[in-house]
Amino acid sequence: MELTLLQTFRAVAEYGSFSRAAEYIHLTQPAVSKRVRQLEDDLGVRLFDRIGRRVRLTEAGRALLPRARCLLNDAGEIRRLLANLSGKVCGRLVMGTSHHVGLHRLPEPLKSFTQAHPEVELDIRFMDSEAACHAVDIGDLELAIVTLPSNPIHQLQVRPIWKDPLIFMVSCNHPLAKRRRVTLDTLLKYPAVLPGSNTYTRGILERAVRTKSKSLVLHTGMETNYLETLRMLVEANLGWSLLPAIQLSPQLVVLEVAGMHLSRRLGAVTHKERSLSNAARAMIAACIETR
Repeated sequence: MELTLLQTFRAVAEYGSFSRAAEYIHLTQPAVSKRVRQLEDDLGVRLFDRIGRRVRLTEAGRALLPRARCLLNDAGEIRRLLANLSGKVCGRLVMGTSHHVGLHRLPEPLKSFTQAHPEVELDIRFMDSEAACHAVDIGDLELAIVTLPSNPIHQLQVRPIWKDPLIFMVSCNHPLAKRRRVTLDTLLKYPAVLPGSNTYTRGILERAVRTKSKSLVLHTGMETNYLETLRMLVEANLGWSLLPAIQLSPQLVVLEVAGMHLSRRLGAVTHKERSLSNAARAMIAACIETR
């Protein structure tokens, strides 16, 4: 059984789509379909049910997926161990990052890294921090540079690199804009525009609110995980938000909320039980050196 077939199977299983899997592994959709059919022929079972454009794992596919992940992760571990023996920083580095971190924290480290290590082939994937941590956990990514989870995740190793202060912001035209300092109870009487409830940043705010009072409730008008979009919504006076200080613009006003001084940590996420390639180590070092 060829590892390339298992890699293709895993991509289709993870993305639930032949076309998205093709983009992920840089193949054409017909090539992905051909590989899956070959694997199904080799194993003598059907791995996916294809209903229109939707793709679902069969019982056999669900049984194979965790085994395929283990085999692919073991193969990657062998490659990293052998490549590291040479001491060279080369090869392919598959890493994930969030749009916010990619825009505001990674440009300088990437510039430094690519100048120092031109032999490394970078494969950077943009996704939510939560999705990136999951991808590291299951072996789809070697490294993630993202917002770090507030609570430990068993198999993941986190390395804080940047502290990211979070501030409450409203439009210059918001009813609270001239007050500048408000109580949390007053703030929560107005609608908010916030990241989704499953995000690490939203979790920081919700825990802080619950600590103040279990009776206080967030009233969310709109949600999106793209912080730049949230800033635009706040500027359009669609609600207040809690955003990184770096997002502050001339159209926004900072609100000091009594007793609420919040921040999050940004940094590197890797797997505790897998060796890091020399390229991944060098990338983390570049982030630390240029912070």
